[in-house]
Amino acid sequence: MSEAVRPGAPRSAALVRQPAFWVVLVLLAVGAVRISQITALFLKSYPVATLTAIVLFGLLAVPFWLFLSELDFLEREPPSLRVLAFAWGGLVATSVSIPGSTALDNLIAKLGSPDLAAEWGAALAGPTVEEIAKTLGVVAIVLIARAQINSVLDGIVYGALVGLGFQIVEDVVFAIGAVRSAGEGDQVQPVITTFLVRGFLAGVWSHTLFGALAGAGIGYLVVNRDRSRARRIVVAGLALFGAWASHSLWNSPLFRESLGDGAVALLAVLVFKGLPPLLLVLYLVRRAHDREAAYYVAILATVRERDLITEGELRVLGSGSRRGAARRHAAASAGRKGRAAVRRLQRAQAGLAVELSRAGADLPDEATHARAAEVREHRATLAALGHPEAVEGTRSWRHTASTLGTAAVAIAVVWVALSALGGS
Repeated sequence: MSEAVRPGAPRSAALVRQPAFWVVLVLLAVGAVRISQITALFLKSYPVATLTAIVLFGLLAVPFWLFLSELDFLEREPPSLRVLAFAWGGLVATSVSIPGSTALDNLIAKLGSPDLAAEWGAALAGPTVEEIAKTLGVVAIVLIARAQINSVLDGIVYGALVGLGFQIVEDVVFAIGAVRSAGEGDQVQPVITTFLVRGFLAGVWSHTLFGALAGAGIGYLVVNRDRSRARRIVVAGLALFGAWASHSLWNSPLFRESLGDGAVALLAVLVFKGLPPLLLVLYLVRRAHDREAAYYVAILATVRERDLITEGELRVLGSGSRRGAARRHAAASAGRKGRAAVRRLQRAQAGLAVELSRAGADLPDEATHARAAEVREHRATLAALGHPEAVEGTRSWRHTASTLGTAAVAIAVVWVALSALGGS
């Protein structure tokens, strides 16, 4: 999936001037009322379980939010639009999908059979309604702030944030449903089990992943104006179908009984059902990031002032792993202050690249001069710490050992969770 990176428009454009903004605002308000009503019923019947579910899944959203916010490091999306995407998924898409999925499930039972609906309803009705409702959130952002969609990566970020909002609210609903099904009153054990299954184990390849895949298609449709409209529509349609198919496979009864109920069986289901779309999205993210990085690094390469960008920093800025290595190198030589200063310098340099891309052939404007001054300020801070250049150092055995240790602990934690769930 290729794309043409194009300069962004100033982020100061007033969203409220867009008619679509008010339509989206009304939909968000209606969704908020509906979700508030559901939450009030949960709190009345199961106050402790409901609060526990909100806290657990709210905390789960934090690392996902931070990761997605950093995904497009060189041109971060405005916080207001990130919040809007998350809110669409949590308020609009969920409030539409709850009755919509039920209605479609009933239709499957009538046109097919009750057994078909019981076995495959979740794999057919849910993905059909939910993926369309979530994708419309990315479309809404395009209608509100078209200039902010400058790459496929932007579409991935917004789609994933919509999916994250949907995932968190849906998981809370499922958790309280598990409490009700247990029939033991206001207990937190069903909530914790739901958190382990739907949040801890399945979270990485759930709605956030499906939304990212569909969002990539919308990004391609919007950005690649050099391709024919028919081709862009087909690619966007294939991306939406891919999100639907991944969601359908995840909800399907396939592998549910044939592999048994043990930890190995649960792990196999996670791998067979979740790994393919995860790898596909990671590939799209890497390709889109590299293309966008090449565009902005090429712009910075025209800057001839070493206090703004050096050759070594140009090489580092275009790679996420190298940016991280540069921060670790700074931490080793100048401590936490050095690490923070390198991060701020990298952020300022990325902002300078964006401002230069917007200026184009024109003379640099005030925003560009302000970014340049910011870069020099962080450069001076680094120099005062005895670490004047944000470049990567030699890879140390401590970093390798830390990475392996972290991976081992993560695998152990996952295995314990799988074993506990597989034996329950």
